[in-house]
Amino acid sequence: METETATHWLTEDEQCAWRTHLEVNRLLTYQLEKDLQPFGLTMNDYEILVNLSESDDLRMRMSDLATATLQSKSRLSHQITRMENAGLVRREHCESDRRGLFAVLTEDGLETMRKVAPHHVESVRKHFIDMMDPEALKQLRATLTPVAERLRAQRGKQ
Repeated sequence: METETATHWLTEDEQCAWRTHLEVNRLLTYQLEKDLQPFGLTMNDYEILVNLSESDDLRMRMSDLATATLQSKSRLSHQITRMENAGLVRREHCESDRRGLFAVLTEDGLETMRKVAPHHVESVRKHFIDMMDPEALKQLRATLTPVAERLRAQRGKQ
């Protein structure tokens, strides 16, 4: 059994960096959500619309969409139901797999993406991108890429 002395505690600098990361993540998510509210969308809605708009034939298997958005299949199903009721997406059965379902971006969903995307990009720029010089952004990407890769690999093992 591990004892308290075996714990590799964070240094003051590490603790500060970690807490700053958490705070920025929460504050940025809050602000981006707030900026999507006038359009009746949440960040989850927007992420689903982006994934579908960038996919072949504006559709994705529900299981692939759940993986792409880091949602459980159950949570995604509820999200898609809400978005179906808003006319943004629809479900279609997969002819090659009777149990499989596709989430499909509707014409209204595509029009919503066209309308909202410029506002969302402006929000991302204002609250994140424009706060850093290009070299800092390059360094941030280089720093976070190995973390993301390791976490993706870890998630695939679960």
